[in-house]
Amino acid sequence: MERQMFPVYDRASEILNALPGGILLTAAANGRTNTMTIGWGTLGMEWGIPIFTAFVRTGRFTRELLDANPEFTINVPVGQFDRKILGFCGTKSGRDVDKFQELGLTAVPGVEVSVPAIAQLPLTLECRVIYRRAQNPDAIPPRFLEKYYPQDVGSDATGSNRDFHIAYMGEVVASYLLQP
Repeated sequence: MERQMFPVYDRASEILNALPGGILLTAAANGRTNTMTIGWGTLGMEWGIPIFTAFVRTGRFTRELLDANPEFTINVPVGQFDRKILGFCGTKSGRDVDKFQELGLTAVPGVEVSVPAIAQLPLTLECRVIYRRAQNPDAIPPRFLEKYYPQDVGSDATGSNRDFHIAYMGEVVASYLLQP
């Protein structure tokens, strides 16, 4: 598979516009690879380098992988793609199912990180975590606490649940479009 490399900010609007509809965050450690749908994230500049910040709930399997191997890829759909990928990856846990196998996803080895890209969502950012921070529930405005962190919903629930997020700030070390 060929890679068309590009400076990350050349496609920043495309990445950020895709985010609310869902993109994938992929992590790998200890012989396991998992990808999950995310709808929250930021792309910016910190310490003079490009950063993608991903927010992962504390109870997620992906968090365990990120803590064991602080690298991840961001996988963004381009053009036509099977939307069931995002639905499946946003509702199933990698603890219980191999999403790559179930969906027939094609893992493409990373260039700078040990985590694969995904051919079906070809716009890829490779990231190395350089900083992480757990959310402080006391600093979150009440309207967001009620909507996104209801304490009466189990931690395994899809969408809003009682688990808070950890912000993983990843230095973007490679950005490219996979081409067959």
